[in-house]
Amino acid sequence: MDRIAILGGGSWGTALALLLARKAPEQPIRLWVYEPDLAQAMRERRINHVYLPGFELPPNVAIAGDPRAAVENATLVVGAMPSAHARHVYSAALARIGLAGAGPLPAFVSATKGIEIERLARMSQVIEEVAAPRAPRVAVLSGPSFALETARGDPIAVVAASRDRDLAQSVQELFSSPVFRVYTSDDVVGVELGGSLKNIIAIAAGICVGLGFGHGTLAALVTRGAAEMTRLACALGAQPRTLAGLSGIGDLVLTATGPLSRNRSVGVELGRGRTLPEILQSMRMVAEGVGTTAAAVELARGAQVEMPITEQMYAVLYQQKSPREAIRELMLRKLKEE
Repeated sequence: MDRIAILGGGSWGTALALLLARKAPEQPIRLWVYEPDLAQAMRERRINHVYLPGFELPPNVAIAGDPRAAVENATLVVGAMPSAHARHVYSAALARIGLAGAGPLPAFVSATKGIEIERLARMSQVIEEVAAPRAPRVAVLSGPSFALETARGDPIAVVAASRDRDLAQSVQELFSSPVFRVYTSDDVVGVELGGSLKNIIAIAAGICVGLGFGHGTLAALVTRGAAEMTRLACALGAQPRTLAGLSGIGDLVLTATGPLSRNRSVGVELGRGRTLPEILQSMRMVAEGVGTTAAAVELARGAQVEMPITEQMYAVLYQQKSPREAIRELMLRKLKEE
C-alpha cells in the first residue's frame, strides 16, 4: 500500500486524501480531479475550494488531471467517483495499468455509495467486470461519514469489507487513525447495499421534513426503511447483521437526519414543492439516491421483494407523483403485523 491513487476529487475523495496524508506525511498520494480548472487551482492553492473548502492539502498529496496518470505504479486505487461514472473511470485506469501485463494489479477500495443503473451492478462488481479476465483484489469502504466531518477530524467509524480477509485487514490498518475507526467484514454485498439503499430512505426523510412533519414521522420512516433495505439486501446475499451495523442502520440514521446529507436535501426541496430537474440543476455534487432508487426498484422486482417506500420514491422522482400523495398511499396500505 505504499503508492496510493484516489480517483475522484469531490468532497469524499478529498476528505480521504486528507485523512491518509495527515496520518502518514511521508506517504505519496495522487488525487485525480475531473475538472481541469479545479485541478489546476488545487495545485496552486492546495485547497479544494469547490467541494471541500477550508482544508489545506498536505504536501504529500499530488493532484492529477488524468486518471491514467494517477494510477501509474499505484499499489492501491481508491474509487470515490460518482457511481454513474465508475465504469468509465475504472476502464481508463485499468487500460493504463495494462490488463494484459504480467505484473500484479493494484488492490482496489471502492468508497462510492451507489448502484450502476444500466447493469444494476454494485461498485465492486463494476471493478471486477472491467478487470476481467484478471481477478483484482477488491474491498469496499462504507459507513456513517460526511466528508466535512471527516476532514475536520470528528471521530468517525466505518467498515472495510472484502472477501479477501488480508485485504480487509490491510485497508483497516491503512485508514484507521485516532479519529477514524475502521471495522472489517466479509459481507461485501451487505456493506455496499446498505451504503447505497439508505440514500433512498434519506430522500424520503427529507420529503417529510419539507412537508413539515415531526420526529414521529421520521422515526417510523427510518425504521420501516431499514426493514425494506434489509429485505432486499438479504435476498441478494447479504447477512442481516450487516444491515443492523454501521453500513446499514448507522449510515441510514446519519443520512436521513444529518443536514449535510445531499440526498436528504433533495427530499426537503421536493417536499417544499420544487421539481427534481431544478433541484439537481442547482447542485454541484451528486445525490446518489436518485439513480439508486431506479436501480433498487429493478433489483427488488427481480428478487420479488416488497419495497413500498422505494416504490413511492420512484413514483415521486420519475413519475411526478405528489410527495404528499405518496405518503398517503404508504399510510393506507393494507394493515399487517410488523
